Amino acid sequence: MRYLPTSDEIRRQMLEAIGAASIDDLFRHIPEYCRLTRPLNIPRGQSEPEILDFFQGAAAECAPGWASFLGAGAYRHFRPSPIDALISRGEWFTAYTPYQAEISQGTLQAIFEFQTMICQLTGMDVANASMYDGSTAMAEAVLMALRISGREGIVVARSAHPQYREVLNTYVTQRGLAAREIGYLPDGTVDLAALEAALGPDTAAVVVQSPNFFGAIENWEAAAAAAHRHGALLIAVIAEPISLGILAPPAAADIVALEAQGLGIPVGFGGPYAGVIATQEKYLRALPGRLAGEARDHEGRRGYVLTLATREQHIRREKATSNICTNQALCALMAAIFMSLYGKDGLRELAEQNLAKTAFAAQAFAAAGLQVLFPSPRFNELVVQLGPGRAEAALPALSRERIVGGFPLRRYYPELDGAVLVCVTETVPRAAIERLVAAYAPAPATADPRELVSAH
Repeated sequence: MRYLPTSDEIRRQMLEAIGAASIDDLFRHIPEYCRLTRPLNIPRGQSEPEILDFFQGAAAECAPGWASFLGAGAYRHFRPSPIDALISRGEWFTAYTPYQAEISQGTLQAIFEFQTMICQLTGMDVANASMYDGSTAMAEAVLMALRISGREGIVVARSAHPQYREVLNTYVTQRGLAAREIGYLPDGTVDLAALEAALGPDTAAVVVQSPNFFGAIENWEAAAAAAHRHGALLIAVIAEPISLGILAPPAAADIVALEAQGLGIPVGFGGPYAGVIATQEKYLRALPGRLAGEARDHEGRRGYVLTLATREQHIRREKATSNICTNQALCALMAAIFMSLYGKDGLRELAEQNLAKTAFAAQAFAAAGLQVLFPSPRFNELVVQLGPGRAEAALPALSRERIVGGFPLRRYYPELDGAVLVCVTETVPRAAIERLVAAYAPAPATADPRELVSAH
């Protein structure tokens, strides 16, 4: 009976135990007008062979052979096979959030190792484990800055992920606040002059993402200097952690809000992912979420404990620093295994592959006569201008050719009508890039992209 619905006899016994004569009697307290009197509009039950046929057909639609250039905050990277082999062990895969974590030393150690590697990656002193995803990490980091500073002003670069900004607005609107957005320059980076002009004595947080939504690399030091001149905190947002394999960590920032999905967590229809907040030690007490620490018992043996856990279901209740009630431990474990397997040198090599392929794609599009916007140094992603209305028209045709051609930007940036955000990671072969270029620009290229990238 483990996987089967309850039988009529079992339902009769349950009703008898609670003193109800029938299912209708059980729901009699619900007003008549609230009850659904017709059958649910769902397909009929199916037999096991029919279910297998359905899933095999659905799987065929997602079969290998597709070339995907869709990034926009979720990135396909090679996941070494030990990741799934290890997380599938019963002690990891079936475990829920460890509320009594001291009795789960393996889980505590995994969280501790994850936090340590995140600190090494970001240049921060402490990191939590963890938030739902990058968007909630960014929003919670802003609330953290409000608590630290006692101020209420929020300034956000418009080049930050638009959906992250929407989540932030949902958070702060409930507090009667609004985030002020700062535009971007022709090179795709935030307008630092406009950003500083927007700062004042009431500014609590300055939020800048790098690589930003366009793939452009922002200047952490300049943004931090502007924020600090006005007594504000800089929140560095990182949606693509692989970039830290080659880019300097945002050590000038006060708080880092990071999406760990790129570290071995599969692109799974939007989640679950793992957001992380890392910060300087002096802001430790304002950090939301949980923090695992290393300790010694009275005999000197090493053990792991929850050093900080200020969630509602623990001791602080209404004073808790976060409304997020899980630590995404399994996703954090994937990221920890990924970082352990690649190591420092492997992560750098992986980042270099992404950098080289993005450079090749940019040269190939330019050689085909297409305009590549935003000449700032970039990582993983580039913006290609196809012409007004062409991006949305081209994508369905590409899908029929088993190509996911990118993300049209008009939805969030009306001024970029016809522009498409193209993501190129190490998982995209050169032939697939050439197929995409040919699909967007059928005319023969004026130069061989191989020669261009070689010269580069």
